[in-house]
Amino acid sequence: MSTPREPSQQPPHDTGAPAQPTAYPYPNPQSPGASGPGTVPPPSPAGPPTLYSHPAPTGGPAQPLPGNPYAPPGPYGPYPAAHASASGTGGAGRALLWAAVGAVAASVLWAVGVFALHGLGTGADLRGYNAPANLCTGSDHSSFNSEYPLADTSPTHSSLRDGVFDQSTCNIDLKKSGSTYADAYLTIDVQLHKKTDPGPEFTAAWKNYPDNHEGYDVDTVGGIGDEAYLVSQDTTSGTSSGSLYATLAVRDGWVTYTMTYSAYLSSYSNDKNPPQLDEVIAWLKSDTKSTLEELRG
Repeated sequence: MSTPREPSQQPPHDTGAPAQPTAYPYPNPQSPGASGPGTVPPPSPAGPPTLYSHPAPTGGPAQPLPGNPYAPPGPYGPYPAAHASASGTGGAGRALLWAAVGAVAASVLWAVGVFALHGLGTGADLRGYNAPANLCTGSDHSSFNSEYPLADTSPTHSSLRDGVFDQSTCNIDLKKSGSTYADAYLTIDVQLHKKTDPGPEFTAAWKNYPDNHEGYDVDTVGGIGDEAYLVSQDTTSGTSSGSLYATLAVRDGWVTYTMTYSAYLSSYSNDKNPPQLDEVIAWLKSDTKSTLEELRG
């Protein structure tokens, strides 16, 4: 925060009150960042705000005005001390002085409005969602059971709790009848963004996914959340080799959710009859809708 400049000259009549500052320091609105809506940062933690100063008697250094410049006017605030002028120009001097007071007051009110609008905000738009400690038991993935009936007895999961961000993830091995090892994999992730709106970054990342992931297709999906994108790739060409991949990414308010299916096939794979991509996409959509309902319960 820079120190305001000193007035270039004294008012027409020295009333004995502190000189009025020519500017009032308040933060400017910040634009939204990598993660949300704009917020105005509080005064720098490096130290208290720079105080105004007023001219000292001739030959002395300028004296600081105590107090927080954001606080309501106090003994050293912008309002002038009462003074009855004995000269005929006193009325004009008081008019100019009160005009300056009005400008400062307007600036203060503007700053208060900025803080109220941007600093405090309206809160995170989480829409009742939660990030459970165990997303594997708190999500629905039953649509895959017909193709992969063997349950994963030890799926892995993790969760994170923080004042600005909650996250839960689940990783499941999908197995066909008779399989010892996983034939495919399912990953589920939900994130609650408590301080920043993830919308702009979410849209940019998923809508433009093929720009830095060659060979993938992206489609907009309607009817799920505020926006949803399906990213997919199928290199199997109807054979038992290659890879099959699909992710359904959803944003609903400040909550983001992804469900990802992946299968990597080779001559060594037990799975010689992988599902069709259209089938996988239908399962992802069905389980995503039911999972989002559960996470809002």
